Amino acid sequence: MALRASVRRAAVVLLSAVTIVGIFASPAQAGSWDSSLSGVGPGFESRRWYQPSSSTGTTIKFTGCTGGNTVVNVTLYKAVNNFPDTDYTKAAFTKCFASPTSTSTGNWNDHGAGDYYFVVNDGGVGSTVSVRYLVVSY
Repeated sequence: MALRASVRRAAVVLLSAVTIVGIFASPAQAGSWDSSLSGVGPGFESRRWYQPSSSTGTTIKFTGCTGGNTVVNVTLYKAVNNFPDTDYTKAAFTKCFASPTSTSTGNWNDHGAGDYYFVVNDGGVGSTVSVRYLVVSY
């Protein structure tokens, strides 16, 4: 009997600890992916990702940018069936050109569930750009 009581106590302590961690943990983003870019030209489209309705928005980070300019414009798009895709505000990334470890960040509000992608230097403006590390969180 003593063994069962100690196992029960251990289970209660473990469950309590898990509950406390769950209460104080901050909500995580629904998903993310990372990659890099090498010499992409104006109009380059990223891979697409599905963003659920539980998303808090989209964050795109570029670290270590190089290229012919000192700015790269990033536009978030939502794919729409049978209509032109919806574009959202452009983010001008400049800080990522300062050094290989400098990061530029763009944040977009939640625009509902759907397939998303970003376009680099939309509209054909700018030169090629390389990005050492990029992260998309949603």
